[in-house]
Parts: sequence; structure tokens; C-alpha cells
Amino acid sequence: MRAIPVASAALLGVAALSSCVPAGAAVGGRTTPFGFSVRPSTVAAGGEVTLRVDREDGACRGRVRVTSPVFDTVVIPRNHVSAQAKVDRDARPGAVYQVSFTCDGRTGTTDLTIAGGHSHRPGTVPSKGVHAGEGGSVAGFDVKEIGLGVALVAGAVGVAYHRSRRRSGEEGA
Repeated sequence: MRAIPVASAALLGVAALSSCVPAGAAVGGRTTPFGFSVRPSTVAAGGEVTLRVDREDGACRGRVRVTSPVFDTVVIPRNHVSAQAKVDRDARPGAVYQVSFTCDGRTGTTDLTIAGGHSHRPGTVPSKGVHAGEGGSVAGFDVKEIGLGVALVAGAVGVAYHRSRRRSGEEGA
């Protein structure tokens, strides 16, 4: 019983310590000079990403130049924290590209993954479209599983009822 409070305290301690790490201190296991991010980190070719820089810690005060092989160079002005970039339509699905953030003469990098692994040639029509309409509250349930669950619940209620009647009969005798 004593292990549960100790484990809870340990997890709270780890959470507290991890919140003390500066936002851009490590990206993908690499130390960076200032905080930055690309969101989402996985995007479809032709999609849009948000390029963000952390200015609260004071490590980046000037304008930020963001470069990558899959979008045009973007400049985040010194009084802004983010900008948008449109990923090239010809970006290779499944590929990982490097995104470089340069501020005040220092550069940090992170990765941008292009979603999908099935590309098609320009001018051709993909073989399948979006597969929609299978949602709902019953999707993924098996009738046997539902029946077994109902039987277990009914059995538990029956046993509880039987035991409660038996006890009240014993006390009155």
C-alpha cells in the first residue's frame, strides 16, 4: 500500500522537473540556442505549417530567418513570434526534411516529416478517394462482445441481489 503514494510523489517530481527545462533547450535530442517549433511536425505535401519562436526567455531578440528545402525562406519579424509557410506540393511523401531557424547569428534545426508514403505521378488520378461514412457509436463493436458484456453485468447484478436477499433472510430468522 505504501508504494502507491511513493510512486505518485515520484511522478509528480519528474513532471515538476521536466517543466523547468527551457522550451527550446532540446529538440530531438539536440541542444538548441533558443526555443522554436514547427507545427504540425508532420504535414501533407502542399499543406501549411506554423513556424514559431520563443521570445520570452530573451535568447532570440532579432528577426528569425527560417529555411528548408520544402518551402520558401520565411522571415519572422523581431516583434512577432510566428509565421506561416506553405510546403511545396512536390515534397516527397514519407521524407523528413530539416528546418533551420537562425536568430541573432545562432542557428537551431528541427525536422519536418511529409505525411503519406504513397505518391502518385502528376496528371494521374489516385486509385481511391477518401473513405468516409463508417463512423458512429457502433463502429468497431462485435455483437458477441456486447452480448458477453451484458451477460456479465446481468450476472453480477443477479449475484448481488441474491446475496442481499439471503442476508436479510438470515437476520430475520
